[in-house]
Amino acid sequence: MVRPAPRREIAKALQVVYRVSERRALKATGFARSSHRYRSIADGQAALRIRLRDLAAVRPRCGYRMLHTLLVREGWRVNHKRVYRLYVEEGLSLRIKRPRRHKSSKPRCGRKQIQSANECWSMDFMSDQLFDGRRFRLLTIVDCHTRESLAIGVRPRFRSEHVAEVLSHLVRRRGAPKSIRCDNGPEFISRVLDQWARWNRVDLDFSRPGKPTDNAFIEAFNSRLRQECLNAAWFLSLVDAREKIEAWRKDYNEHRPHSALGNMSPNEFASSCRAPGARQAGKVA
Repeated sequence: MVRPAPRREIAKALQVVYRVSERRALKATGFARSSHRYRSIADGQAALRIRLRDLAAVRPRCGYRMLHTLLVREGWRVNHKRVYRLYVEEGLSLRIKRPRRHKSSKPRCGRKQIQSANECWSMDFMSDQLFDGRRFRLLTIVDCHTRESLAIGVRPRFRSEHVAEVLSHLVRRRGAPKSIRCDNGPEFISRVLDQWARWNRVDLDFSRPGKPTDNAFIEAFNSRLRQECLNAAWFLSLVDAREKIEAWRKDYNEHRPHSALGNMSPNEFASSCRAPGARQAGKVA
């Protein structure tokens, strides 16, 4: 069976070559006039495709599920299956090759479940470089309950005094947590940070060597920071790096949906479950 499009082309060719009317050309081809004159309306998903491409350009490391959540937030009435189909058709999918893990580490026992905001923080270090190869370090701190990014310190190098300074600033603004999870880095096991923790009555919960799952919240956050900001930006100076990283941190807290929080942003989740009993610190080192 000949499809309508070829029939339409044949009828047009008969009109041009033999100089016959549209009616006679259609009668010769057995094609209905309504079908010949039919013009398909514009793709009803064109606007959705454009918006999907725009979101993917702004958030290149986001998959189709997160893009679907962002579209629903904007008022689009579309399910995740259609978003996935358009996501694939537009060539937006990114395959990230992850190392295969043949064995899972034994989970750490004895930790209490976190029940409220500002109860437990988690912190870690990252490193990156400027356009000219000069290295700098980042101190990342998150709230383990609300997933808020509390601070991202950027310096050429970090000493234990600098870590205590960043923590003191957060305590003055939010109050002291009950505990802070960190690894066994030299800045975290130093005497300076130990004194700061005693002065503010904060327990330092050190993870086991070689067990990043003990500090899973900060490891997951660092992975997103690496993919969505550090690998996607070009830092011209330390000031430029601070500005771009801080802009990403604010966007992460205010707008980026988090699957573990019911697709709410960390700030939205924190507002919905803000506990009145957050402990205020009376002393700051």
